[in-house]
Amino acid sequence: MKLMFASDIHGSAHFCRLTLDTYKKENAEKLILLGDLLYHGPRNDLPFEYNPKEVIKLLNNFKNELLCVRGNCEAEVDQMVLEFPVMAEYMIIYLDGKMAFITHGHIHNHKTPPPIHDGDLLIHGHTHIPAAEKIDNYIYLNPGSVSIPKGGHKNSYMIYENNKFTIKTFESEIIKEISIK
Repeated sequence: MKLMFASDIHGSAHFCRLTLDTYKKENAEKLILLGDLLYHGPRNDLPFEYNPKEVIKLLNNFKNELLCVRGNCEAEVDQMVLEFPVMAEYMIIYLDGKMAFITHGHIHNHKTPPPIHDGDLLIHGHTHIPAAEKIDNYIYLNPGSVSIPKGGHKNSYMIYENNKFTIKTFESEIIKEISIK
């Protein structure tokens, strides 16, 4: 199974297109979006090519390939225009026998984790900073931001394949990797 994770599009049509093109190029089975799809939020500058209406069209074209969680910038009105579910606070999936708690990160994050067992995975966005590390008894993963990276990082996304998470730039530079075996 190959999955792509991306977070914090924040209404950038340019980076939404780049994310979807990369998803196709990576040949992943699903694209998991970690929230903050349409709006930039009051703490962020406008991202490049800010156009939420175009992002709606782009994402709706991939509605059958997306799994999403709600970010802190999502609102009920977003669900009215998006043709796939975006209002779940979290999702749980199993990857090669390990539970992955997937959320945006504004409620449950690496500083305030949900109840998880040894070896589980916590995957979230929100910080706009890529991470792939073992913390206490779990593995913490964050793909960074596709549109508004912070902390001097580059625009990034994450791939899961063969028991390994790889965070990459859109230029295919590997930022971080971690095995979950």
